[in-house]
Amino acid sequence: MRKTHKLTLTAMMIAIGTLSSNLFYIPIGFTKVFPIQHFLNVLSAVLLGPVYAVAQALCVSILRNMMGTGSIFAFPGSMVGALLAGLLFMKTRKIYMAFFGEVIGTGILGAILCYPIATLLMGQEAAVFGFIPLFIFSSIAGGLIGAIILSIFLKKKIAVFTQNGTPLK
Repeated sequence: MRKTHKLTLTAMMIAIGTLSSNLFYIPIGFTKVFPIQHFLNVLSAVLLGPVYAVAQALCVSILRNMMGTGSIFAFPGSMVGALLAGLLFMKTRKIYMAFFGEVIGTGILGAILCYPIATLLMGQEAAVFGFIPLFIFSSIAGGLIGAIILSIFLKKKIAVFTQNGTPLK
């Protein structure tokens, strides 16, 4: 896949993620459950690679915060998930590894990274019993949707090309 195609797909994912944030999020205290971002992380990790996935996650996080629909927790958490999803997919070439990378990166490592800020803003009890489970749930839901959609494309014999231009099998 040419660099211009990758940039175009990244821009399209940024637009979809940013625009859909006005429609599809659940505000809960200082956090927002936004599975579409995790869905886009898996798609961009598989189709474009870790660098573009992280760029997509960063841009969507910044734009969502500027629009007032974002969360300060999205910056580190979502970017870690996108990076890990891309790296695991590159190593294994398996869609489910991109899903696990997103869940481990965003849901677990991202939650750990954001825990100190969440504790300061919400209190320890709300962070442990509210924020962390929602972060994990959001990454599982969005990552699973991304993996399922890519799997459906493959079963229907729709050509899905990965970051290095080879067809996904």
